[in-house]
Amino acid sequence: MAGRIRDVDIALVRERSPIAEVIGEHIQLRNAGGGNLKGLCPFHDEKSPSFNVTPERGMFYCFGCSEGGDVITFVEKIEHLSFGEAVERLAQRAGIQLQYEQGGYVPRRDHGERARLIEAHRAAAEFYADKLMSPDAAPGRRFLSERGFERADAEMFGVGYAPAEWEALTRHLLARGFTSEEIVKGGLAKEGRRGPIDRFRGRLIWPIRDATGDVIGFGARKLLDSDDGPKYLNTPDSPLYKKSQVLYGIDLAKREISKRAQAVIVEGYTDVMACHLAGVPTAVATCGTSFGEEHIKILRRFLFDQAEFRGEVIFTFDGDAAGQKAALRAFADEQKFVTQTYVAVQADGLDPCDLRVKQGDAAVRDLIASREPLFQFAIRSTISRYDLRSNEGKIAALDAAAPIVAAIKDVGLRKRYAIDLDRWLGFMDERFVMQRIGEVSGAQQGRRRRVAHAAPVDPSVRVERELLKLAVQRPALLGPQFDILDPQAFTTPEHTALHKVITAAGGLAAAAHGGREWVDRLLEHAYEEGSRALVTRFAVEPFQADAEVEQRYATGILARVETMAVDRAIAQVKSRLQRINPVDEDQEHRRLFGELLALEKQRKVLLERATGTQ
Repeated sequence: MAGRIRDVDIALVRERSPIAEVIGEHIQLRNAGGGNLKGLCPFHDEKSPSFNVTPERGMFYCFGCSEGGDVITFVEKIEHLSFGEAVERLAQRAGIQLQYEQGGYVPRRDHGERARLIEAHRAAAEFYADKLMSPDAAPGRRFLSERGFERADAEMFGVGYAPAEWEALTRHLLARGFTSEEIVKGGLAKEGRRGPIDRFRGRLIWPIRDATGDVIGFGARKLLDSDDGPKYLNTPDSPLYKKSQVLYGIDLAKREISKRAQAVIVEGYTDVMACHLAGVPTAVATCGTSFGEEHIKILRRFLFDQAEFRGEVIFTFDGDAAGQKAALRAFADEQKFVTQTYVAVQADGLDPCDLRVKQGDAAVRDLIASREPLFQFAIRSTISRYDLRSNEGKIAALDAAAPIVAAIKDVGLRKRYAIDLDRWLGFMDERFVMQRIGEVSGAQQGRRRRVAHAAPVDPSVRVERELLKLAVQRPALLGPQFDILDPQAFTTPEHTALHKVITAAGGLAAAAHGGREWVDRLLEHAYEEGSRALVTRFAVEPFQADAEVEQRYATGILARVETMAVDRAIAQVKSRLQRINPVDEDQEHRRLFGELLALEKQRKVLLERATGTQ
């Protein structure tokens, strides 16, 4: 059994795993000012970016779903790994050989399940790629050649060949030290009567990679007439592979998707290859399933989809009825994308691969350039099914297209398409068409209307939050004055608990200039999950001051927190004064009155400090 990873190795892994680089392999990050980066959260669906990364302190935090932590935490959550497995994954990425207590170095075979399955898939991909040049793979090479792909193209995409044998891959992986259980669990083999047998046999193979480039599954195309299986066969769902969450080619396309603010959705592996080779490097494909909600989430992270950043998602579904239905189904809730969505359909029905073979690379680029807006495609495709030469046909077409137009949330865009619909139908009566659409729209809006009320934040809580953020991020700005602050100065249990964590960690006097070491020390003393989450959040959340006024801002915030504490004390003293009789309890009244005067004087000093007049 593997021992515990040494603390010094864990620290080295953190040091050599820049959090911005690691997270940047999964989502597009952009400068948010103040040394922070921002992107769309990979852990929940959102339209505006609330996921923040602070490289200086090595932390991330999402203000939408409250997920946060360091680079190891991120890998744990995004890859669904244990802490140890996440450390091992990052160590492998950074080229670090880990040492384990209770037994020294542990070979890779003893590492976590996911790491083992990843290695098995890597070995399988190499095996298949090597076999593509074997004599038996001639039908596969011919298939590629007929579709305009050369050997270098196959190597670029890792295309391989699965021998037409029962146990060729299984024997290879067993010889490499993988167990039968691992091979079956990863979907590389399935149980036969006498043990595991290869899942793919006599087929052309495409490795399917996740966004980080790890092989997590395979797509296989049959080549032999004797194969009575489906034309395409994919890895089944496994601990690595979930077909609803996979886009073929995302590892190659992600940077260009971010750079060009464009994603092209095609239907097959060869279409992805054809697009990339023809100069459309933003192409990806679903793997044996319809484009759906999980695919949208993947793309939006790389498109950095928000109101200020409008990109394009272009579908190249077939122009037949099935393709049109797929396009409409894919974006039944299209407004979850802020991006512009388009459809590119070749007039003669050719897919990008066939188009490239028959007309060349330029034709593929022209196909993408000729895209039309999804709503326009949907509406025109719908009315094309009706005979528009008769009034009956026109009315039927209007009623069929009206729900599509009515579903457009942008009022201005909805009106423009209503006008277009009137023109396409030939009514020449915009008022009539818009009234018909309005009836449908009113019903739809009534069903989907939701009102969100944001809970207001207490001003005192907001100020306390700013002070604690400064204590976590810029402790030197507050100095020893923070350390003598009474815990009762904070009004929420969470803030009081964090103040205690800071005190337990040695106070700000022990924090030097902060940074990652200070945050790590706070986390070590934050035994409660709530306090750990708050440290993580405050290590990332920016405070409301520019660099040139940070010191004045910090002094003012500290004084405001102290002032609010004094205000509460004043209110308590006044309340007690009102409850006593100044004649019968003269001595107590005098004492309280003197205390009130002292508090008022203290309040005046603090107000001057808070406003910068002292």
